[in-house]
Amino acid sequence: MLHFRLILAAAAIASLSACLLDSDLERGIAGAAAGAVVANALGGDAVTGAIAGGAAGALCDEVTRICQ
Repeated sequence: MLHFRLILAAAAIASLSACLLDSDLERGIAGAAAGAVVANALGGDAVTGAIAGGAAGALCDEVTRICQ
């Protein structure tokens, strides 16, 4: 249950903070940090999570209107 709350909190903070950032680089760094934390909390590889999170953060404004 603690892992679920940690993941939920990290996802909420990452999604809210990513929209306040201006550049793709800033969103990519925030996404990489959040991806590494979530992957580590789930028992996965933090590097893989960082790569996926960084890509999602950097490409957020190109794919959706949420981060614009």
